[in-house]
Amino acid sequence: MKTLCTPLWYRLSRGLLMFCLAGAGSLVWAAGEAKPSTNAAAAECPNLLRHTVERLQDEKAQNLCQYAGQVVVVVNTASYCGFTPQYKSLEALYDKYKDKGLVVLGFPSNDFSQEPGNNQKIADFCENTYGVKFPMFSKTTVRGSDASPLFKQLTQATDTAPKWNFYKYLISRDGKQVKSYNSTTDPMDKAFLAEVEKQLSTRVN
Repeated sequence: MKTLCTPLWYRLSRGLLMFCLAGAGSLVWAAGEAKPSTNAAAAECPNLLRHTVERLQDEKAQNLCQYAGQVVVVVNTASYCGFTPQYKSLEALYDKYKDKGLVVLGFPSNDFSQEPGNNQKIADFCENTYGVKFPMFSKTTVRGSDASPLFKQLTQATDTAPKWNFYKYLISRDGKQVKSYNSTTDPMDKAFLAEVEKQLSTRVN
């Protein structure tokens, strides 16, 4: 009887209040879900790729996590080296397998005194001489105590730092396996391609 005698305006306003509180609770719950999903996305990015580096052509910051789930070839490059023509093979490798999940990441380095130019000169050389389209990044130190965090991790993972220009690291899709290849290994070498194809055939769980 008490409920029936309660003024209609009170019942309506109370119902509206309960509705708003319920809606607010839903919003809080939804906002709470966003954080775990962000953390889950971060967890899917291998430690090896959790680095921000600058793009060669415009020095804009790039997060390497954008390549998570792909097979990654990391290579230190130089414009005035006997192995510089490998740019052509690297581009051929990238072109052949990019649609299957492979990416080549190039890091120019003057560690062996064969890359004296600035980023713009290097970018112009790569594009005009070899038509490079795979991602290239700013001039980088790849060995020693001043090596970039990425190359320090690659060195630790393989027990070997780049011994010369065009040293290569092949990273599996899940980022848990890393193999190193010396400068004399051409990117289109049959044995190297066989390992690339093996890694491409492996899916991330």
